[in-house]
Amino acid sequence: MQSPIDLYFWPTPNGWKVSIALEEMGLPYTCQLVDLTKGEQFAPEFLEISPNNRMPAITDPDGPDGAPISIFESGAILQYLARKTGRFCGRTERERIAVDQWLMWQMGGLGPMAGQAHHFLKYAPAMDPPNDLPYAKDRYRSEVARLYGVLDRQLARTEYVAGDFYSIADISIWGWASLWEGQQQTLDDKPNFKRWLDTVSERPGVKAGRALNADKRVDLRERKDAHAHMFRTKT
Repeated sequence: MQSPIDLYFWPTPNGWKVSIALEEMGLPYTCQLVDLTKGEQFAPEFLEISPNNRMPAITDPDGPDGAPISIFESGAILQYLARKTGRFCGRTERERIAVDQWLMWQMGGLGPMAGQAHHFLKYAPAMDPPNDLPYAKDRYRSEVARLYGVLDRQLARTEYVAGDFYSIADISIWGWASLWEGQQQTLDDKPNFKRWLDTVSERPGVKAGRALNADKRVDLRERKDAHAHMFRTKT
């Protein structure tokens, strides 16, 4: 029997990528909470696993050649788990390339831009002192809208993001995409995106991964005590 993977986790879109992947792949895991609102991402023992002080991370006791391995960065974790199980990474080299390019699109584009949209649209105005910056709000709202337009056009051609098959590309995108309202977006002009979002949201693995410690999610606009840990760089 495979030993459980340790998942270092907090219920955020980036954390959901890995909790959903583990559920979809049927891999045993234990959840190690990293409370971002208390600054636990800066703890020395966590930095040994994730030196960039970001969550999620995993430790797999059954790593390559049977030796334990720790991995940080959600995209790298998804690729590792897909290779480990042979699932959700494409069946041919062309499919694998398609998966990788959309995974990189999420990692380099949608994730950072949607994260900045959330920050400047929701959280920065609630900081002390308030940082209500119209230019930043417009910039990130508009860039997220552009990216969702790219996604909608792709999904007009394919059932899932990388083709006619569900993959880690869909898993990586879903968490941020599911929070489109907080990014002040609309789905009225994106029917293909909406169809995909509804389809993926109904998957049992997605529901289970999204539900993991969902009670820990808080409205950071009301948790000013967490702002120093969440929004300022510590070294």
